[in-house]
Amino acid sequence: VIAQVLKNGAPGHLLNGYGPTEATTFSATHEIKAVGEGSIPIGKPLANTRLYVLDARQQPVPLGVTGELYIGGDGVALGYLNRADLTEQVFVADPFSTDPAARLYRTGDLACWLADGTVEYRGRNDQQVKIRGFRIEIGEIEARLAQCAGVKESVVLARQDADGGPKQLVGYVTALPGASLSVQALRRELSASLADYMVPVAFVVLDSLPLTNNGKLDRRALPAPNAQAYASRDYEAPVGPIESVLATLWAEVLKVERVGRHDHFFELGGHSLLAVKLIEKMRQGGLSADVRVLFSQPTLAALAAAVGNSTEIRVPANLIEPGCTHITPEMLPLLEISEASLERVLAAVPGGAANVQDIYPLAPLQEGILYHHLSAEAGDPYVLQSQYAFDSRERLEDFVQALQS
Repeated sequence: VIAQVLKNGAPGHLLNGYGPTEATTFSATHEIKAVGEGSIPIGKPLANTRLYVLDARQQPVPLGVTGELYIGGDGVALGYLNRADLTEQVFVADPFSTDPAARLYRTGDLACWLADGTVEYRGRNDQQVKIRGFRIEIGEIEARLAQCAGVKESVVLARQDADGGPKQLVGYVTALPGASLSVQALRRELSASLADYMVPVAFVVLDSLPLTNNGKLDRRALPAPNAQAYASRDYEAPVGPIESVLATLWAEVLKVERVGRHDHFFELGGHSLLAVKLIEKMRQGGLSADVRVLFSQPTLAALAAAVGNSTEIRVPANLIEPGCTHITPEMLPLLEISEASLERVLAAVPGGAANVQDIYPLAPLQEGILYHHLSAEAGDPYVLQSQYAFDSRERLEDFVQALQS
């Protein structure tokens, strides 16, 4: 829209004004002279106004690093009327002022300083989500999605399926007049500019975005994605018995009607929990694989080829008979250990060899857990504690009973 304004009838000055009501409406402006590929900056602070981009400890962040935007200066309000609790949360002492009464307003907006001394808006602090271990700013994805060809409006949600799987990004779009949107094209265009974990797994095309009575976006009314919202590829029927079996299992796990040999497990809505479920069903059907193979070979044909070339791992039988009182290194086929080391291990076990069923090395993940346990100075980081307070003995007993039922 702004590009069209500049092209077809630019005013003498076109300003982008930024500022919350808590800082007397306007705190910064930026004169728009051209529109690039990125977002339009917030700009520079007005006279008698100061902008700070701070980290979680309220320390300034370096140039280009995202932090929370704070506003100081004469425009900052005294607080909220009759809301002392909220005032205390967002109107904080100004550590950069010599005036002890000076306050900063925490906007909740994410921003960064640009090299030219302007501030760029990066989204809302409350719109950050964690996907596949990465902290993601939803506003950035929405902005990219809005730039896709044919898109009029865009919204991105982090949704959790009814099966209790991890949160996944879902994009919602409306089309410009005369435009036709496809899931494949949207995914392809976003994949060119965003990391794979930032690309929504599904895209829902709507006639219009749902609104509340106040005319604001009603995120709760956005529908769950159906099978058509996922990016299936050009269909080619499975080839051979392994691909056919896998296609049936994928359709069952992913709840889709059909799966082609070039379809991508995660593009069809798969995630880590469904991956584990699929691998278990494969093992029940006699197909040997693990989750790592699925992540490295996520298309049906590639997974089938990997499964077809794999060999079954055979675990040697346990050589320690029940009631055994003497264990030798030869009885431990999963472990290379000397006689002296074995004696030290057995001496540390209450009851000695008679109380040992088997000995084998830790898996890599278990090694990491043990390392953190041994190196932790203030409690085991893998042991989480929660404390609850009750106003009566009766409520405490009800709580304990509910936990045990």
